[in-house]
Amino acid sequence: MAISSGDRTEPTGVGPVARRAAVLGAPVGHSLSPTLHMAAYTRLGLDLTYTAIECDEAGLPAMLGRLRDEPGWAGVSLTMPLKTAAVELIDEVDPTAALLGAVNTVVVRSNGHLAGFNTDVDGVGYALRRLLGRAVPVQPLVLGAGGTARAVVAALARAGTPRVAIVARRPGAVAELVGIGARLGVAVTPLPWGILSGGVPPGPDLVISTTPAGVTDTLARQAWPVTCPLLELLYHPWPTALAASAYRSGARVIGGLEVLAGQAVGQVRHFTGRAVDEGVLLAAGLAALSARNAGPAARPDPAVGTDLAAGTDPDRAAAGPAGDPVAAGPGSGG
Repeated sequence: MAISSGDRTEPTGVGPVARRAAVLGAPVGHSLSPTLHMAAYTRLGLDLTYTAIECDEAGLPAMLGRLRDEPGWAGVSLTMPLKTAAVELIDEVDPTAALLGAVNTVVVRSNGHLAGFNTDVDGVGYALRRLLGRAVPVQPLVLGAGGTARAVVAALARAGTPRVAIVARRPGAVAELVGIGARLGVAVTPLPWGILSGGVPPGPDLVISTTPAGVTDTLARQAWPVTCPLLELLYHPWPTALAASAYRSGARVIGGLEVLAGQAVGQVRHFTGRAVDEGVLLAAGLAALSARNAGPAARPDPAVGTDLAAGTDPDRAAAGPAGDPVAAGPGSGG
């Protein structure tokens, strides 16, 4: 693995060669990524297919070998835990992905080399802009210290946030984030999980929850500070108890679908060299969730809430429209 000098992408080119892409994960059948990506390629007028392929960590080396050997691949999207496993299996990794130790996008270069990027940071940044406009949070509080929290810290650093407080049940995981924050110029302060026993402590101007489903249900029963917006990275089930509590208190709330749409736009750019508006993907995702919710209740995604170390992967969860956590109804899988 080599660390590339920047985040410029050399797309394979969509035409007679690059015709397909996919999202890899286990489980991955409920992923909304195919819906979002196909909406993008349709809008761009590109003849490129994007499917979901079941692939666990043990099968990842062979799958990456297929990308190198089989013609037609533009690249793949990765869910946890493949994001961390892929770092040592590909040929080059951009600096952000190397710093975070996680790759969610693998691009096939024209020479067959595999290049890795992390667009989760872009997704969190898009959600933050939707939630806050141009405002820069100066005292954000992050709940959870899993894999997604790394992207959150990086996105906050890009936004100009000087410090971040992180509440987690695993002190060791926060220690990693302290190091990442230091390299990004952000002071990360670990706080014990017990600090939430009386509700959100005084001071934060933003709360970002990266925890699996159900972890913050106790916090949801406490009074929510009305002036404190919430970014809830889950979008299944929706609304979460925390999102509903914050919304009822009058706070602005955005869910994980914005994150998923934002990171997918970055992936489309890496795969094709073309730009598409996040709103196109967001509309497709909301329509898909509405269709799911109108039918029989779907099986909950077993990946959500079972791997605390992985955090909450934005491709494994569900969200309502920006600012209205009730409108989408209960989510039905990633």
